[in-house]
Amino acid sequence: MDYELKIDVSPVYELLDSFMLYVTRKWISNLDIGPDWVRDIDGRIPPQKKAALLQAAEWPFEDYDILYAWAYTHGPAAKVQLFLEDMESATVEEWFELAAPYLPDFTLEECRRIKNGYGPLLRLWHEQYFRHVEPKMLPLLIEDASEKKLLQSKMDPGALIEYASGGVVVEDIPELETIVLLPTVHHRPINTYCFYKKLMLVQYPVDVPVENEDEPPTLLLRMTKALSDPVRLRLLRYVADEPKSLWEMQSDLGQSGDILMHHLMMLRVAGLLRIHLRDADNERFSIRPDGASELQMFLESYIRL
Repeated sequence: MDYELKIDVSPVYELLDSFMLYVTRKWISNLDIGPDWVRDIDGRIPPQKKAALLQAAEWPFEDYDILYAWAYTHGPAAKVQLFLEDMESATVEEWFELAAPYLPDFTLEECRRIKNGYGPLLRLWHEQYFRHVEPKMLPLLIEDASEKKLLQSKMDPGALIEYASGGVVVEDIPELETIVLLPTVHHRPINTYCFYKKLMLVQYPVDVPVENEDEPPTLLLRMTKALSDPVRLRLLRYVADEPKSLWEMQSDLGQSGDILMHHLMMLRVAGLLRIHLRDADNERFSIRPDGASELQMFLESYIRL
């Protein structure tokens, strides 16, 4: 695989993550922050400002591909205030030129709609929420990114991506030139990825330190919960021999795509599955061999064997 691996850390990505999750409520039930996070914010934001933010719930989800591309073009360690000021002051044509190399079908009309629509709402989100949590989250992101950068000289790029993400395997993708690893807190424990022309962004979750050492580690709880269902155990056995697509699973196992995706999500966030990526519409799943050994390690460490 002939691509360059970069590791970036910028609060701009986290600003977009948190805004997207609050507005769309996507994956909330599978995230560590959970529905309580949404309810807490709903209780703290004035109703008029909440209504303004939720306008974006009706807008295309694909808009976030554009926003993340703009975040990438601002470079490593970009500051939120600078990003927001640029959205307000730069012209539509300037923002279009930033995204066009990565999104060949992007139009000037789309650019104008996204820049003018999301700019004020991201400013509002920053004022109402993100500026209050950024000081606590940014050190976690910087520390984790620094650790991954140290590993770059010791690990193959593909192995580092799989290690950081707990199971994302990037297969041969024609024309792919750059993969960017991005640590994230709000999306924990889910990996997300954006495909662009010659570029791929992979966000991986950063675990927050456990405050009470008497409590079981979060990863151990995810593993034991994932393995508590016999359907998921059978799924692991099914994908043990070779990677399988969702279509193959539906055909062979006779279950709906929605049910399978729920079980696959539980196994993925527990670090028990690998997901093989060829493009945005081609995902296959296989067992992650390190998952069983990590389960034993976490269990023995917690019960102090």
